[in-house]
Amino acid sequence: MVKIVKNTSFNPKENSMKKKLVVLTGAGISAESGIKTFRDSDGLWEGHNVTDVATPEGWRKNPTLVLDFYNQRRRQLHQVKPNLGHLILAELEKDFDVQIITQNVDNLHESAGSSKVLHLHGELLKVRSTQNQEAILDWQQDLHWGDMDDLGHQLRPHIVWFGEEVPALEAALKMTQEADFFAVIGTSLQVYPAAGLIEFTQPDIPVFYIDPKPISIPNLKNPIDVIPKLASEGMKILQSKLLALI
Repeated sequence: MVKIVKNTSFNPKENSMKKKLVVLTGAGISAESGIKTFRDSDGLWEGHNVTDVATPEGWRKNPTLVLDFYNQRRRQLHQVKPNLGHLILAELEKDFDVQIITQNVDNLHESAGSSKVLHLHGELLKVRSTQNQEAILDWQQDLHWGDMDDLGHQLRPHIVWFGEEVPALEAALKMTQEADFFAVIGTSLQVYPAAGLIEFTQPDIPVFYIDPKPISIPNLKNPIDVIPKLASEGMKILQSKLLALI
Protein backbone atom coordinates (compact mmCIF):
# COMPACT_ATOMS: atom_id res chain seq x y z
CA MET A 1 0.00 0.00 0.00
CA VAL A 2 1.35 3.43 -0.94
CA LYS A 3 1.17 6.00 1.79
CA ILE A 4 2.07 9.64 1.27
CA VAL A 5 2.18 11.42 4.59
CA LYS A 6 0.35 14.73 4.38
CA ASN A 7 0.87 17.84 6.43
CA THR A 8 -2.56 19.21 7.25
CA SER A 9 -1.11 22.69 7.74
CA PHE A 10 -0.49 22.95 4.01
CA ASN A 11 -2.48 25.54 2.08
CA PRO A 12 -3.47 23.71 -1.14
CA LYS A 13 -3.88 26.93 -3.11
CA GLU A 14 -0.51 28.24 -2.01
CA ASN A 15 1.16 24.88 -2.60
CA SER A 16 -0.25 24.58 -6.14
CA MET A 17 1.65 27.72 -7.16
CA LYS A 18 5.00 26.35 -6.06
CA LYS A 19 7.38 24.61 -8.44
CA LYS A 20 7.55 20.84 -7.93
CA LEU A 21 10.85 19.58 -6.56
CA VAL A 22 10.97 15.79 -6.75
CA VAL A 23 13.80 14.14 -4.82
CA LEU A 24 14.96 10.53 -5.01
CA THR A 25 16.86 9.59 -1.85
CA GLY A 26 18.91 6.54 -1.00
CA ALA A 27 20.93 5.07 1.84
CA GLY A 28 23.55 7.82 1.71
CA ILE A 29 21.28 10.45 3.23
CA SER A 30 20.48 8.22 6.23
CA ALA A 31 24.08 7.04 6.67
CA GLU A 32 24.99 10.37 8.28
CA SER A 33 22.40 9.66 10.97
CA GLY A 34 24.12 6.38 11.81
CA ILE A 35 22.11 3.98 9.68
CA LYS A 36 24.41 1.77 7.66
CA THR A 37 24.12 1.77 3.90
CA PHE A 38 22.18 -1.10 2.38
CA ARG A 39 25.12 -3.27 1.43
CA ASP A 40 28.77 -3.13 2.33
CA SER A 41 31.50 -3.62 -0.25
CA ASP A 42 31.56 -7.34 0.50
CA GLY A 43 27.90 -7.65 -0.49
CA LEU A 44 26.69 -8.24 3.06
CA TRP A 45 24.00 -6.25 4.85
CA GLU A 46 24.80 -5.88 8.55
CA GLY A 47 26.79 -9.13 8.31
CA HIS A 48 24.06 -11.10 6.55
CA ASN A 49 23.79 -12.35 3.02
CA VAL A 50 21.06 -10.26 1.42
CA THR A 51 19.34 -13.34 0.01
CA ASP A 52 18.88 -14.66 3.56
CA VAL A 53 17.12 -11.58 4.95
CA ALA A 54 15.65 -9.64 2.02
CA THR A 55 14.00 -12.17 -0.29
CA PRO A 56 10.79 -14.22 -0.19
CA GLU A 57 13.00 -17.33 -0.33
CA GLY A 58 14.86 -16.22 2.78
CA TRP A 59 11.56 -15.68 4.57
CA ARG A 60 10.29 -19.13 3.67
CA LYS A 61 13.59 -20.75 4.65
CA ASN A 62 14.09 -19.05 8.02
CA PRO A 63 11.39 -16.53 9.02
CA THR A 64 12.77 -16.25 12.56
CA LEU A 65 16.11 -15.01 11.20
CA VAL A 66 14.33 -12.47 9.00
CA LEU A 67 12.18 -11.21 11.87
CA ASP A 68 15.21 -10.87 14.13
CA PHE A 69 17.11 -8.98 11.45
CA TYR A 70 14.37 -6.37 11.03
CA ASN A 71 13.80 -6.19 14.77
CA GLN A 72 17.43 -5.11 15.09
CA ARG A 73 17.00 -2.53 12.34
CA ARG A 74 13.83 -1.21 14.02
CA ARG A 75 15.58 -0.90 17.39
CA GLN A 76 18.44 0.95 15.74
CA LEU A 77 16.02 3.35 14.08
CA HIS A 78 14.62 4.35 17.47
CA GLN A 79 18.15 5.47 18.46
CA VAL A 80 18.89 7.85 15.56
CA LYS A 81 17.69 11.28 14.46
CA PRO A 82 17.39 13.14 11.16
CA ASN A 83 20.53 14.91 9.99
CA LEU A 84 21.02 18.25 8.25
CA GLY A 85 20.30 16.72 4.85
CA HIS A 86 16.83 15.62 5.99
CA LEU A 87 16.19 18.95 7.71
CA ILE A 88 17.08 21.04 4.66
CA LEU A 89 14.75 18.97 2.50
CA ALA A 90 11.94 19.70 4.94
CA GLU A 91 12.86 23.39 5.02
CA LEU A 92 12.65 23.60 1.22
CA GLU A 93 8.89 23.09 1.51
CA LYS A 94 8.66 26.81 2.28
CA ASP A 95 9.60 27.56 -1.32
CA PHE A 96 8.83 24.39 -3.28
CA ASP A 97 6.24 21.64 -3.52
CA VAL A 98 8.71 18.99 -2.34
CA GLN A 99 7.84 15.38 -3.13
CA ILE A 100 10.29 12.79 -1.82
CA ILE A 101 10.65 9.34 -3.34
CA THR A 102 12.84 7.32 -1.02
CA GLN A 103 14.43 3.91 -1.28
CA ASN A 104 14.96 4.02 2.48
CA VAL A 105 12.72 2.14 4.89
CA ASP A 106 13.41 4.46 7.84
CA ASN A 107 11.17 7.37 8.88
CA LEU A 108 13.85 10.07 9.06
CA HIS A 109 12.29 12.23 6.33
CA GLU A 110 9.00 12.30 8.21
CA SER A 111 10.77 12.93 11.52
CA ALA A 112 12.55 15.91 9.95
CA GLY A 113 9.21 17.41 8.92
CA SER A 114 8.84 16.44 5.26
CA SER A 115 5.14 16.12 4.46
CA LYS A 116 5.11 14.17 1.18
CA VAL A 117 7.17 10.99 1.35
CA LEU A 118 6.68 7.98 -0.91
CA HIS A 119 8.49 4.84 0.27
CA LEU A 120 9.41 2.63 -2.67
CA HIS A 121 10.73 -0.26 -0.63
CA GLY A 122 8.36 -0.24 2.33
CA GLU A 123 8.63 1.05 5.88
CA LEU A 124 10.43 -0.38 8.87
CA LEU A 125 7.81 0.91 11.31
CA LYS A 126 5.00 -0.96 9.58
CA VAL A 127 4.13 -4.63 9.23
CA ARG A 128 1.66 -6.40 7.00
CA SER A 129 -0.28 -9.63 6.73
CA THR A 130 1.38 -12.48 4.87
CA GLN A 131 -1.97 -13.18 3.20
CA ASN A 132 -3.15 -9.64 2.41
CA GLN A 133 -0.59 -7.02 1.44
CA GLU A 134 -3.21 -4.30 1.92
CA ALA A 135 -3.52 -5.15 5.64
CA ILE A 136 -0.81 -2.87 7.01
CA LEU A 137 -0.26 -1.94 10.65
CA ASP A 138 1.92 0.63 12.38
CA TRP A 139 4.52 -1.26 14.42
CA GLN A 140 7.06 0.18 16.83
CA GLN A 141 8.20 -2.88 18.76
CA ASP A 142 9.75 -6.24 17.89
CA LEU A 143 7.78 -8.53 15.58
CA HIS A 144 7.71 -12.21 16.51
CA TRP A 145 6.70 -15.48 14.91
CA GLY A 146 3.14 -15.96 16.13
CA ASP A 147 2.14 -12.28 15.82
CA MET A 148 -1.00 -12.46 13.71
CA ASP A 149 -3.43 -10.21 11.87
CA ASP A 150 -7.14 -10.14 12.77
CA LEU A 151 -7.77 -13.22 10.64
CA GLY A 152 -5.00 -15.29 12.21
CA HIS A 153 -2.37 -14.84 9.49
CA GLN A 154 1.28 -14.28 10.37
CA LEU A 155 2.55 -10.71 10.14
CA ARG A 156 5.75 -9.91 8.23
CA PRO A 157 7.89 -6.78 7.80
CA HIS A 158 6.32 -4.23 5.44
CA ILE A 159 9.41 -4.33 3.23
CA VAL A 160 9.62 -4.85 -0.52
CA TRP A 161 12.11 -7.69 -0.85
CA PHE A 162 14.19 -8.60 -3.89
CA GLY A 163 11.99 -10.46 -6.34
CA GLU A 164 8.79 -8.69 -5.22
CA GLU A 165 6.85 -6.05 -7.12
CA VAL A 166 7.24 -2.39 -6.16
CA PRO A 167 3.66 -1.19 -5.60
CA ALA A 168 4.63 2.49 -5.34
CA LEU A 169 6.50 2.56 -8.65
CA GLU A 170 3.60 3.89 -10.72
CA ALA A 171 3.09 6.82 -8.34
CA ALA A 172 6.85 7.50 -8.37
CA LEU A 173 6.92 7.58 -12.17
CA LYS A 174 4.05 10.07 -12.24
CA MET A 175 5.81 12.33 -9.74
CA THR A 176 9.03 12.18 -11.74
CA GLN A 177 7.34 13.07 -15.00
CA GLU A 178 5.63 16.09 -13.42
CA ALA A 179 8.77 17.48 -11.72
CA ASP A 180 10.00 21.03 -12.39
CA PHE A 181 13.27 20.13 -10.64
CA PHE A 182 14.64 16.66 -9.93
CA ALA A 183 17.35 15.72 -7.45
CA VAL A 184 19.04 12.45 -6.58
CA ILE A 185 20.61 12.29 -3.12
CA GLY A 186 22.76 9.57 -1.59
CA THR A 187 22.07 6.68 -3.92
CA SER A 188 24.41 4.65 -6.10
CA LEU A 189 21.69 4.36 -8.77
CA GLN A 190 22.34 0.63 -8.89
CA VAL A 191 19.06 -0.73 -7.49
CA TYR A 192 16.27 -0.96 -10.04
CA PRO A 193 13.58 0.03 -10.74
CA ALA A 194 14.30 3.08 -8.54
CA ALA A 195 17.55 3.82 -10.38
CA GLY A 196 15.66 4.17 -13.65
CA LEU A 197 13.37 6.97 -12.45
CA ILE A 198 15.84 9.68 -13.47
CA GLU A 199 15.36 8.62 -17.10
CA PHE A 200 11.70 9.68 -16.94
CA THR A 201 12.35 13.35 -16.13
CA GLN A 202 11.23 15.91 -18.68
CA PRO A 203 14.13 16.87 -20.99
CA ASP A 204 14.12 20.58 -20.13
CA ILE A 205 14.24 20.50 -16.32
CA PRO A 206 17.28 20.95 -14.04
CA VAL A 207 18.58 17.68 -12.60
CA PHE A 208 20.95 17.49 -9.61
CA TYR A 209 22.92 14.54 -8.27
CA ILE A 210 24.45 14.56 -4.78
CA ASP A 211 26.78 11.69 -3.89
CA PRO A 212 30.41 11.54 -2.70
CA LYS A 213 31.10 8.91 -5.36
CA PRO A 214 28.74 9.77 -8.21
CA ILE A 215 28.49 7.36 -11.12
CA SER A 216 28.30 8.32 -14.77
CA ILE A 217 24.75 8.42 -16.11
CA PRO A 218 24.82 7.79 -19.87
CA ASN A 219 22.13 8.85 -22.33
CA LEU A 220 20.34 11.19 -19.94
CA LYS A 221 18.11 13.62 -21.84
CA ASN A 222 19.05 16.66 -19.79
CA PRO A 223 22.32 17.97 -18.36
CA ILE A 224 22.98 16.93 -14.79
CA ASP A 225 24.56 19.11 -12.11
CA VAL A 226 26.75 16.75 -10.07
CA ILE A 227 27.55 17.72 -6.48
CA PRO A 228 30.20 15.23 -5.25
CA LYS A 229 29.51 15.69 -1.54
CA LEU A 230 27.96 13.84 1.37
CA ALA A 231 24.24 14.48 1.68
CA SER A 232 24.31 17.18 4.40
CA GLU A 233 27.00 19.28 2.75
CA GLY A 234 25.56 18.67 -0.68
CA MET A 235 22.08 19.73 0.44
CA LYS A 236 23.40 23.12 1.55
CA ILE A 237 24.80 23.63 -1.95
CA LEU A 238 21.63 22.36 -3.61
CA GLN A 239 19.45 24.64 -1.50
CA SER A 240 21.40 27.68 -2.70
CA LYS A 241 21.25 26.55 -6.33
CA LEU A 242 17.49 25.92 -6.20
CA LEU A 243 16.64 29.22 -4.49
CA ALA A 244 18.61 31.02 -7.20
CA LEU A 245 16.35 29.50 -9.84
CA ILE A 246 13.05 30.87 -8.50
